[in-house]
Amino acid sequence: IFTLPLMITASFFIWLNDKGPILYKQTREGFLGEKIEIYKLRTMIDNAEIAGPRWASKNDPRITKVGKFLRRTRLDEIPQLISVIKGELSLIGPRPERPAFNKILREEINLYDIRNHIKPGLSGWAQVNYSYGSSKNDAKIKLSYDIFYILNFSSFLDLYILFKTIKVICNGTLS
Repeated sequence: IFTLPLMITASFFIWLNDKGPILYKQTREGFLGEKIEIYKLRTMIDNAEIAGPRWASKNDPRITKVGKFLRRTRLDEIPQLISVIKGELSLIGPRPERPAFNKILREEINLYDIRNHIKPGLSGWAQVNYSYGSSKNDAKIKLSYDIFYILNFSSFLDLYILFKTIKVICNGTLS
């Protein structure tokens, strides 16, 4: 209910930008590799991955003007609250990744799968401390944050991440 005005406003601007779909559905791997479908507000041009999945890059031409704002403020993630309510995601935990990327990262990064041994989250330690990942190297760095989270898991840390998430949303930048 709290996010409904934001969703309606964002939806209007997404539609106004290019008259395309408002939501975007992606398959991700959750707890122990379980496939889950998550929804996001669309931040890229329609059919941006017609040739297959690829990481978004800085100044990616596929990201719309509205999408840049939604990504910076993380408002594109709001529809994933449905996955939290369904129990597929926690509010806090390592972000679930796309199967195509997981396949590559498992082969190239030691201990990568350790992050899948707890329920993934809408926000996490890596998300509030590191920018959007767009490479294997970024995935390695984010994994170090995920491992820190797993080893130091506590209600206090979850609350701290929640407050940092709110700060990122309000400021539109990482602190």
